[in-house]
Amino acid sequence: MADAAAEAPPVRLVVGLGNPGPRYARTRHNAGQRVVEQLAARLSATRFASRYAGQFAEARGPRGPLGLLVPITYMNDSGASVGPAAGTLHATPAQVLVVHDDIDLPFGKVRGKAGGGQGGHNGLRSIAQGLGGPGFLRVRLGVGRPGPGFRGDEADWVLCPFDEPEEQVDALLARGLEMTEAVLADGMDAAIARFHARPPGERARARAERRAQAGAADTGNPADSHPSDPSDSHPAREHPQEPS
Repeated sequence: MADAAAEAPPVRLVVGLGNPGPRYARTRHNAGQRVVEQLAARLSATRFASRYAGQFAEARGPRGPLGLLVPITYMNDSGASVGPAAGTLHATPAQVLVVHDDIDLPFGKVRGKAGGGQGGHNGLRSIAQGLGGPGFLRVRLGVGRPGPGFRGDEADWVLCPFDEPEEQVDALLARGLEMTEAVLADGMDAAIARFHARPPGERARARAERRAQAGAADTGNPADSHPSDPSDSHPAREHPQEPS
């Protein structure tokens, strides 16, 4: 892992996305902010202070000095906070790590990504504009999509508090923190190799399930379907306008 980390430029700014104020503090959209606040405690960072249109703290990361930023611009204007902070720290987009919610990942999944599209996430779009390109790193926290009984659209969904058991939410945030720390220490490629790997035996179980389903279909007794994991391939979807 050390060789991979040496090849990648060290992260100099970690950003936790969310909306400001107690009204949004426990919502799905603020999952990234909560992870970065936990990271600040883990690294014994300085106290958060008002800078760069956000709350900013400094810490010593595994590969050098690190800025921690929680924009308070509302999600849609996050780039107005991230751009100036990255500029002051002389951080290139590849040295900026953004931790954010992702409705295209099932609840509880955590995935990493370097560059690429924004998938309809207005906060990421604003950051790409603020940094002059989309080449920043991301830790994606799966918050899932609303079920058929939910009354509202996707924007309403992400602005609602989690309705999953608290211990499951805590586990999601803990895994997000763990992957963020892995990116800081070893680089995104190494973190992806570690966190995207399937648990031992999962592929064999999936093959056995597919064989059982095929056998049941041949006998005219369809087995229950098990949809494949959609976490890594989704068409981009536009999120409705968020608070601004």
